[in-house]
Amino acid sequence: MFTIFGIEVHWYSVLILIGIIIGLILLEREAKKFKYPKDLIFNICFWTIIFGIIGARLYYVIFNFSYYQNDLLEIFAIWNGGLAIHGGIIAGVLTVIFFAKKYHLNFLKLLDMAAPSLILAQAIGRWGNFFNGEAHGIATTYAELKSLFVPEFVIKGMNIGGVYYLPTFYFESLWCLLGFIVLIIIRRLKYTKIGTTTCIYLMWYSVGRFFIEAWRTDSLMLGGFKVAQIISVILFITGFVYLIYLSRKGKYENLYNDINEKRVIKKEGKKNV
Repeated sequence: MFTIFGIEVHWYSVLILIGIIIGLILLEREAKKFKYPKDLIFNICFWTIIFGIIGARLYYVIFNFSYYQNDLLEIFAIWNGGLAIHGGIIAGVLTVIFFAKKYHLNFLKLLDMAAPSLILAQAIGRWGNFFNGEAHGIATTYAELKSLFVPEFVIKGMNIGGVYYLPTFYFESLWCLLGFIVLIIIRRLKYTKIGTTTCIYLMWYSVGRFFIEAWRTDSLMLGGFKVAQIISVILFITGFVYLIYLSRKGKYENLYNDINEKRVIKKEGKKNV
């Protein structure tokens, strides 16, 4: 992007930061509606982001260990690239569960509040792949890209070494943006239950990622299978099964938009209702 005082600032990191900031703003606004303390939400988000990045890196390294085994210090060179969103999601969810238990909160409610922010941040962050010329699909033609209504500047960016490639990052970004709209609508419905938004997120993102991953040429592999597709199937089934479970509950039971929800927030040895 630019260099200042000898330090290179990359588009990828800037876009991830923008996604995080916008996501935090949306999350804080949602949490305020339910009277969650701002400092509590910020604390949870801070550590979730930290461990999410660590998880994304570890996930990538594990499935590329043959590359790192001869130079273990390279594992810490995160500025050279190598993050996997599924690793970030898994680590992030585990962090939220930890803090939910610590402060006696409903972790599914927290995930519901965070899901739209997460998928919007993913939509923004994917454009870092565009500037890096990575996470693209198979080789194609200019005419094919025009027929898919891909913007001209994206087509030019996908001309790498004289060869046009499918902009899978672009398709995933659009899918996530549409998913953001869907999640916001679902979350605002009167009878949406706690956990529904999270389930829809898991199912929505997994469907898009499964099919888009089929086009990618730089996928993490496990044997002859693409890891992202395996994880997508698992996450989709998880979301679908729990959504069925929620549908069997009473119409007025565990409603997400119940602003009078009773909860206990444990902080510094005290309990506040």
